[in-house]
Amino acid sequence: MKNSKELIELLNLTDLGENNFSGNSITIGSPHVFGGQVLAQAVNAAYRTIRETRFLHSLHSYFLEAGNLEIPINYHVAEMRDGGSFSTRRVTASQEGKTIFILAASFHKKEEGFEHQTEINKDLKQPEELLSWDDMLAQFGDFLPKSTKDFLSIKRPIEFKPVRVPNPLDPKDLPANEHVWFRLKGEKQTLDYRTKQEILTYISDYNILNAAFNPNASKYNFGNTMTASLDHSMWFFRDFDFDDWMLFSAKSPNTFGARGLAKGNIFTRDGKLVASFAQEGLLRPKK
Repeated sequence: MKNSKELIELLNLTDLGENNFSGNSITIGSPHVFGGQVLAQAVNAAYRTIRETRFLHSLHSYFLEAGNLEIPINYHVAEMRDGGSFSTRRVTASQEGKTIFILAASFHKKEEGFEHQTEINKDLKQPEELLSWDDMLAQFGDFLPKSTKDFLSIKRPIEFKPVRVPNPLDPKDLPANEHVWFRLKGEKQTLDYRTKQEILTYISDYNILNAAFNPNASKYNFGNTMTASLDHSMWFFRDFDFDDWMLFSAKSPNTFGARGLAKGNIFTRDGKLVASFAQEGLLRPKK
């Protein structure tokens, strides 16, 4: 995938009838289906059963099995409840009869109410001061480990600019946080809120476990550690646009027992909080 148009096409599922949908997969460099893709496709499936006046406000999910990139993923939506203000859906993703992922999602009609939000970190470097993944590949590709170079070489519809770039040739323990600016590649499009939420869900599974990994980065890396997303939750607050850079800001309160927890927020560049997220992942040192 090279741009946002191709990403939207990937997330837009085929309707098989009776609340059943099907989607294909595109690799991001892993031998298995990217968790963010399954998340976003499941949201697309759930939205296909929701009235137009309700919007996703929270999701909670579990990754049960690694997805096969070569086989279509089937999504079944169970309509759990349609109340006066909220609708709830359960989505089951499967391949060849085996459940690989489950999602619970809640949708809410627009209402007026109280308001406050946490503030964006104003001390972080701005995107113009940072290198993107593409820049790093172009400038340092000949000096990077093969696994890192291969990962950066994958064409993606999102441009990432990490605030802090560890040196893979001189690994050190780092604070338990991760801050990454991101934006969509391709021509700007007018997108509805549902589509923007699906895209943001897809992006939210990138970079998140780095926050839990960083405090032990001098000893462990993604080459000598087995990693996988175990669960993923999101809460959506405000509408937004992808016209400018956005900030993914994660912190990890704990890593223990081969699991790491990371949680954080997603802001627009001007500091509007649009979503929060939490994920626990497997961080198992290889013996």
